[in-house]
Amino acid sequence: MQRSRVIGALVVASLFLAACEQPQQAPGPAETSDSRPPAPTASGPVGTVDLSASLEPAAGGPTTTAAATSVVGLSTSVTSRGTSGTAAPPAGPVGGAGGDLVIFTWWNAGSMLDGLNALVRLFAAQYPNDTLVNHSVGNGSNAVAKLDSDLAHHEPPDTFQGQVGGGLTEYIAKQQIQPVDGIIAGLGGSAVFPQGLLDRMTVDGHLYSVPVYARRTNLVWANPQVIRDAGLDPVTPPVDITAWIADLERIKASGIETPLAIGGRWTQVQLWENVLLADLGADGYSGLFDGSTDWAGSGVSAAIADFATLMTFTNTSADDDDWPGAVDAVADGTAAYTVQTDWALSELNYQKKVAGTDYVYLPTPGTSGSFAFLVESFTLPTRAQNEGSAKDWLNLLGSAQGQKAFSLASGTIPVRSDTVASDYPAYQQTAIASWTKDTIVASIADGSAVSRAWRSDIVSAISTFRADKDQAELQAALAAAARKHLG
Repeated sequence: MQRSRVIGALVVASLFLAACEQPQQAPGPAETSDSRPPAPTASGPVGTVDLSASLEPAAGGPTTTAAATSVVGLSTSVTSRGTSGTAAPPAGPVGGAGGDLVIFTWWNAGSMLDGLNALVRLFAAQYPNDTLVNHSVGNGSNAVAKLDSDLAHHEPPDTFQGQVGGGLTEYIAKQQIQPVDGIIAGLGGSAVFPQGLLDRMTVDGHLYSVPVYARRTNLVWANPQVIRDAGLDPVTPPVDITAWIADLERIKASGIETPLAIGGRWTQVQLWENVLLADLGADGYSGLFDGSTDWAGSGVSAAIADFATLMTFTNTSADDDDWPGAVDAVADGTAAYTVQTDWALSELNYQKKVAGTDYVYLPTPGTSGSFAFLVESFTLPTRAQNEGSAKDWLNLLGSAQGQKAFSLASGTIPVRSDTVASDYPAYQQTAIASWTKDTIVASIADGSAVSRAWRSDIVSAISTFRADKDQAELQAALAAAARKHLG
């Protein structure tokens, strides 16, 4: 069925302009939205925590502004403002394949929109024959529902966004996306993309998307003054979950009623996955998703006990609460810690908090040496009407130039191993160093470790546990979900 691209472009242009009028503080991932607050600024002192055990407290990426004139949703007729990089996209038809390129993404506010706009400018300069049309609508679950409907009716965009790993398994199983092995190989393959990432992206010997950026999810954000007031040293973080629980007890005794701040269901799943990673180690944690680690085993039982203890230090939250409130509680001193993906840095900068003074960050206790990731990518749908232009877009996204442009604007990091860390602000430098040397593992909460259906079952089990606190029932539910989805 022929799509009405002109009408779609006008509709999305209206949505885009409306979005640009909204405050740039935006909710987080999963069940509400995948947009972010503005990209962090590079102000603030660099702290002193050794990243061999934890991360230096530091500010993040450059200040950027989402510009409505970057023509997201319309023809990309702007001139590129230039981006340095060591490798241009692979050669194709000069100026691009030509025609409308329909993309679908939920990067429609905050720093992620800044990153998209940087890509749009670069794409316009490198592929002037292609006309980019953004068919995105809404955020988070609403956007995914619209995408699923379009795919089911055989009306896919030419390319769409998705988390690598489990987040794409349903599309692969339904043959709604096709392999992009040739594109990955043309970009440099394992010479420029970490083999560990490629392994997690491979399904039946094929790669089905081009990764764009990485975020780190195993991070604790902490208020150093609250920690000092409890007689603890914020520069010397606890080494494991047991030591962290001991610190939480001291902080609670000092007068902080809820030392560990949480949001709604998905943030509790994120805390849970961090406990699993800390207690099982990287190999044991990753084994949960291929059947080599038993969800009914003693290791998971111990992790559940630790998780249950940690939850006694948390605030009351509604299922649909998002992450910024938990970060704000750390910033204003009503909590000592929160576990959150590194987009928390954008919220702290939005609140004009100073790194090293108002907050510090470190790997979740017990997870040093691991980088738990959220990696987003773009796909090549099976029924794409303009594969040529879609391949132009994918080549740009996987290139050194494209990833640098996006990450500098959004506060993320490139997934490419040839990234020059010194080109980036302080936080991104530390994240790049960890991405390069540490063991990478996939996040449950952010959709990379498991399929959407499996993630939904895990979220449901954690939500039930929050209410009934039955550790045996939680483990039984998690084990049943694993059997269901692993087969």
